[in-house]
Amino acid sequence: MTDLESALRAAVRGEVGFDVTSRALMTMDASNYRRVPLGVVAPRDADDVAAVLAVCRERGVPVVPRGGGTSIAGQATGTGVVLDFTRHMNRLVSLDPESRTAVVQPGLVLDRLQDAAAPHGLRFGPEPSTHSRCTLGGMIGNNSCGSHSVAWGTTADSVRELDVITARGLRLRLGQDWAGAPDGLRDLVAGDLARLRTGFPELPRRISGYALDALLPEHGADVARAFCGSEGTLGVLTEAVVRLVAAPRARALAVLGYVDEGAAAEAAAGLLSHHPLTVEGMAADLVPSAAALPRGGAWLFVETGGDSEAEARARAETVVRATDVVDALVVTDPAGQRALWRIREDASGTATRMPDGSEAWPGWEDCAVPPRRLGAYLRDFRSLLGAHGLRGTPYGHFGDGCIHVRIDFDLLTDKGVARFRRFSEELADLVVAHGGSLSGEHGDGQARAELLPRMYGTELVSLFERTKAVWDPDDLLNPGMLVRPAPLDTNLRFSVLPREPVDVAFGYPGDGGDFSAAVRRCVGVAKCRTTSAGAGVMCPSFRATGEEAHSTRGRARLLHEMLAGEVVTDGWRSEEVREALDLCLSCKGCRSDCPVEVDMATYKAEFLHHHYAGRRRPAAHYAMGWLPVWLRAVARTRTAWAVNALAAVRPLAWAAKRLGGIAPERRLPRVAGETFTAWWGKRGGGRGTGGLIRGRVPGGRTQGRMADSRARGRTGDGRARGRTGDGQTRGRIAGGASAVLWPDTFTEHLSPQVGQAAVRVLEAAGVSLVLPPTLHTPSPAFAPLTARRGRVCCGLTYVSTGQLDRARTVMRRTLDLMAPVLETDLPVVVLEPSCAAALRTDLPELLHDDPRAAALSSRVLTFAEALQRLAPDWTPPRVNRPAVGQTHCHQHAVLGDAADRRLREAAGLEGELSGGCCGLAGNFGFEAGHFEVSRACAEDQLLPAVRAAADGSVVLADGYSCRTQLEQLAGVRGRHLAEVLAEGLEEGMEEDLNP
Repeated sequence: MTDLESALRAAVRGEVGFDVTSRALMTMDASNYRRVPLGVVAPRDADDVAAVLAVCRERGVPVVPRGGGTSIAGQATGTGVVLDFTRHMNRLVSLDPESRTAVVQPGLVLDRLQDAAAPHGLRFGPEPSTHSRCTLGGMIGNNSCGSHSVAWGTTADSVRELDVITARGLRLRLGQDWAGAPDGLRDLVAGDLARLRTGFPELPRRISGYALDALLPEHGADVARAFCGSEGTLGVLTEAVVRLVAAPRARALAVLGYVDEGAAAEAAAGLLSHHPLTVEGMAADLVPSAAALPRGGAWLFVETGGDSEAEARARAETVVRATDVVDALVVTDPAGQRALWRIREDASGTATRMPDGSEAWPGWEDCAVPPRRLGAYLRDFRSLLGAHGLRGTPYGHFGDGCIHVRIDFDLLTDKGVARFRRFSEELADLVVAHGGSLSGEHGDGQARAELLPRMYGTELVSLFERTKAVWDPDDLLNPGMLVRPAPLDTNLRFSVLPREPVDVAFGYPGDGGDFSAAVRRCVGVAKCRTTSAGAGVMCPSFRATGEEAHSTRGRARLLHEMLAGEVVTDGWRSEEVREALDLCLSCKGCRSDCPVEVDMATYKAEFLHHHYAGRRRPAAHYAMGWLPVWLRAVARTRTAWAVNALAAVRPLAWAAKRLGGIAPERRLPRVAGETFTAWWGKRGGGRGTGGLIRGRVPGGRTQGRMADSRARGRTGDGRARGRTGDGQTRGRIAGGASAVLWPDTFTEHLSPQVGQAAVRVLEAAGVSLVLPPTLHTPSPAFAPLTARRGRVCCGLTYVSTGQLDRARTVMRRTLDLMAPVLETDLPVVVLEPSCAAALRTDLPELLHDDPRAAALSSRVLTFAEALQRLAPDWTPPRVNRPAVGQTHCHQHAVLGDAADRRLREAAGLEGELSGGCCGLAGNFGFEAGHFEVSRACAEDQLLPAVRAAADGSVVLADGYSCRTQLEQLAGVRGRHLAEVLAEGLEEGMEEDLNP
């Protein structure tokens, strides 16, 4: 333990972390920069902050205050001690509706303040797109703005008083009329009044440099306002009094379509006279699908308010009439507005990928010019990009003239970094030529501070340096930011990554097969740190623990440092990385909910594959990773009854769980006495056909012969004879099949009733089914000698436990068995969402060198998709009951649930399913040490929704894990949608028989 660490542990009550994980998590923010801290302290109160400053001042160690870590200019990174305010100093101290003020601690997330203010009809005015995870302290440090700044200004406009501790331990209460000003500040301003009155451009989004003009007498000598935007370089904020504004009772959102971004930019300033709440702009390049938007190549998102929905709509329609648009859409429904705003808010992450998938980076995403100059500036900006051979898609706060853009800089090579510097210098000159500010919201940090003399001149920048010396004469607080900055092309986070591709198992098709590029996807916008998933999933483990290490971003940071090898030094064998990934549920939520589609489930599987290579694995990997093998053994020996009986004996169950690495709090699931395929065989296979077919005949009907036998004749009703013992029919068939029904491990051995219900429903809809073949004959000439029997398997359990060599073996065997199916155009219906997702994504990404994998992946349909595609005219039975439950996380992330929504609506199943993850997540919730987190995930949304459900509600849970979690934690039986519809069919038949 170092002397610094020992001294801090003795001085503060909060956590002190000098370990590998704590340091690795704080090396980066959301910028291009990386600096490795000595340690991290999570102070509990202002006394802790003062103690940290005293210890560090004595030793000359820098201190960096940090909020949500979403800064985009590098100012939330540092080489000394990082103060993490999100862990403890994150409270709303008080809220006074009468005075419209709130007292907040610096680590309070903005959305928590908004939630508390909303019942009083109030809100905090500024609202960055990171509102669900950015903190008030970070907003004050950057003078953040957000989309509503045209109505309510910047954070500085909403600050009344600030409690600050200086680097030398002074506790100051900052406010107007020089309140709290440190000695020397007033004299400094008095000696340079003329420069302060003329040296700052007049525009709504001037964030660059220190706001010394707020100290002018005519501006109230407001020390609190001048402190805003100082990026942690002047003092450490411990508490703030902020102003709230009245929230409109109703809102309308007008989305205006224009030919291109230039037309949208030209129109933006003209809309300000209508007093909108927002004027946001973005172009088609940033929209994955423009289906929800009006026609156009670029859009303005103009929000209006009113005392009623009619008033808000009328104002929005006035805005529409006031501008020449290609098309327009006015939305007053709150859910519809949220869906549209998500498109805009995700742009900060979406912009990090160009349309062709190549990478793009921040650095110049934050310039602001006078709104009337925006169109001309964008044209010049585009020309400058072209001159340097660069690409980028601007978006942002068009009404304030503030532009965000990610540019496809090459920050990996010396040549590319040199071009980054040249472009930055020329763009700074361009911004200044248009009367703008280098930063319009995110601050200068390391990205732009070096260029401040181009904007302010050397004399005003010298005044900034003297100001810093008044507040922090020892240069202890966040050195290298704003004044005497580090060069903009140093400390780049990419410079430490390996230049050669890392040998990996997955194909990473979106990243050119490069694992380093996959890890670079995480740019730090921290959407994974939201405390409420809403309709999404990501990131359940973070919501359960609140720890950065258990967020998608935190895990990506550790993987980045693992590849860098400076902080995490033992590569794939790293215990720190393993521990962080241990609580990843592999829910795949980040694959869809992360704006840049970080896929931590795949990264975890990759890591575990390498981490345990040649070593003994945890018992749970053998017990649950090989679950398909154990269950098939039980089925072959017909010992399900014995297994269930033994599992009911507590001492034996305890011993089995301990031996298998299973959580002692869990009950062992019951194995079905009869497998699904055994039931299938007893009933004679499908109603219309009984075996695998191949080939096509005119009219789309299928015909052919079994892939593994010669024809044996037909029965009179068209069903084939000569079935094998497992129900797989041998011989010619009459008619044809519509689809192959996949007997996944869970349906086959644990929930055969789901498969039975699906068969009844699909057949009632006119869909003829067959099962996959179980016999593979690689050499037809020697069929008796070369035939191999087997079962198809998606490999999910092997992938989730990182047993990728075994997963590939299982997947290749499956592709061999499915070869005859792939010669047809039959779709493959998969009932278990996690297995369907594995076939859709894991299969082609793990066997990226086998074209059959992509072919099978493209055939996969969910139960609802199968009915939609194969029986589009079929009408499901009307269940007419409220529905509650949770969309399976893998379905949300990979498969989509549009077909399910339509099917539920057609069946009269009313109500929205909740988001989040059930928390069991396959093997995760069964593994020893995971039970509490698993339960916390279920308590996030699923269990409260079920408890609050109306009487008679149907509890829907298509996933076996979800059903098991509901049963074990709530005593509730969840059902697959197929079971609910099958029951509806039976009830309908009874009504027909007994009218």
